[in-house]
Amino acid sequence: SASLSAFNPSPLLEATLRYLQRPGGLASAGLLLLRLSIGLLMIHHGQEKLADPQQFADTYVASLHLPFRLVFAYAAGFSELIGSWLVILGFFTPLGALALCSTMAVAAFQHILTAGFNIYVLELVLLYLGGSMAILLNGPGRFSFDAAMLPLLIDRADDSSAAGANALQPSALPIDRP
Repeated sequence: SASLSAFNPSPLLEATLRYLQRPGGLASAGLLLLRLSIGLLMIHHGQEKLADPQQFADTYVASLHLPFRLVFAYAAGFSELIGSWLVILGFFTPLGALALCSTMAVAAFQHILTAGFNIYVLELVLLYLGGSMAILLNGPGRFSFDAAMLPLLIDRADDSSAAGANALQPSALPIDRP
């Protein structure tokens, strides 16, 4: 495994490394608990929407006056279901957390639109939104598939920097002919 000082990473890779390596062990354990809590509790919301998408479209999406209600109902259900699994596993965590944040932001808007600033209606949505936003902004922590893939990312970047300008060139494998 190569270290960060062994090569000069691109700005995108450097930002990714900082995102995945930032928290220490205790903070990573806290992020793991947050990921598990948010993810496990959100799964059933996605399953509920996908169990009867027409009912969800008629009840919630209709109040937003959006076209293609059923499409948005499926989008919300799959965002919550797939996003939850991505967050739980810590695999492509930013995408999963962004899916959950987006769905919860729309849900908060819908609740404000229909019930005003009623804390009893908004409370759960804002807790999910805040937890998802914390995961999105802080990263998955070290106990995640994203962080486990970090050595592969570093090795690949190290190989690219060692190859220099040829890293962008297509390479061919030698063919052994008898």
